[in-house]
Amino acid sequence: MKQLIDKSLISVSLVLLVGCSTNTALSPSQDATLNTISKSSAQKKHTYFLQKQFDTFIDEEYVPTISQNKEIQKKYMDKKVDASTGEVTYVDRESDNFTLQEIADKLRVYIETNPDDYSKSNVTKMQKMPVIGK
Repeated sequence: MKQLIDKSLISVSLVLLVGCSTNTALSPSQDATLNTISKSSAQKKHTYFLQKQFDTFIDEEYVPTISQNKEIQKKYMDKKVDASTGEVTYVDRESDNFTLQEIADKLRVYIETNPDDYSKSNVTKMQKMPVIGK
């Protein structure tokens, strides 16, 4: 008797779950009213300070510096030639796969291009203070 109850509960729950997942009105990706309230594919706005700073740094400083380097262009970027003008441009590869060596090479190029003189570092400021520093 107990086995019969267990089997019937399993079969009822299986039918319910399968039925709900195949019904287009109940599926979250297919439900238009749910998508108007909460879009799962919507991109979040960067409203946080650090995220804005990071995005600004990447878009305005890091990417232009890296994309101008000839070594990085040959190794990690795809070459595109405009047929009408003959202009050659380099764009990032479409694949999301990357290696640690690629990150290290790009970081080395960025550091060589933008050397830091450490005049604005917190360590230098602390050492200039009469009580803490020299």
